[in-house]
Amino acid sequence: MRIGELSRATGVAVPTIKYYVREGLLPAGRLTSPNQARYDDGHVRRLRLIRGLMDVGGLSVSAVREVLAAVDSPQEPVHKVLGAAQLAITPPPAVTPDGMEAARGKVAEVIRRRGWRVGGDNPAVEALAVALATFEGLGHGDFEEVVDDYAAACERVAEADLAWVGRNAEVDGLVESVVVGTVLGDAVLTAMRRLAHVDASARRYEQGAGGPAGGPGTA
Repeated sequence: MRIGELSRATGVAVPTIKYYVREGLLPAGRLTSPNQARYDDGHVRRLRLIRGLMDVGGLSVSAVREVLAAVDSPQEPVHKVLGAAQLAITPPPAVTPDGMEAARGKVAEVIRRRGWRVGGDNPAVEALAVALATFEGLGHGDFEEVVDDYAAACERVAEADLAWVGRNAEVDGLVESVVVGTVLGDAVLTAMRRLAHVDASARRYEQGAGGPAGGPGTA
């Protein structure tokens, strides 16, 4: 197909497609003349992946480039690819609240207590420490009491994630599944957590209030 047909098939504007090619996110088409190139179903799939990572995953162009580099490296061990994807989608903290030293110690203790095989340089370690320090600074340090409940729930989610990934026996598809599942899975988890909040609130508070809780989306 020509670039106009590729645009119509994916809903991505021609100038944007050309930008992705220049940025190295999308392979160039096969030249059929000095001013014409042909594209195929692989380009359609790649464009949809790019748009999914950006529109749903919320990634920047630079982050997408790093994620796609992992997708394009099927020879790498899956565990290493997962780490590369996490590194790309976990931005450095925008702030450094007070109490970070204590918060880092608490995170290290959670990791030790859960028996997680996680390196201290994982960016999510610092992100969690920032969150806990912020809770403490806002006077909600008692949130730590539910951290293990969160950890247990996340262990179940991680097992579900990797069970889904493991169903794809082809190496290329397996690598892409790891990356897509990591990025888009965050969006799914956030949305489902919101839905569960509404349900839990209705179950816990609605009856005692004598009427509908009035939250968004309540039945």
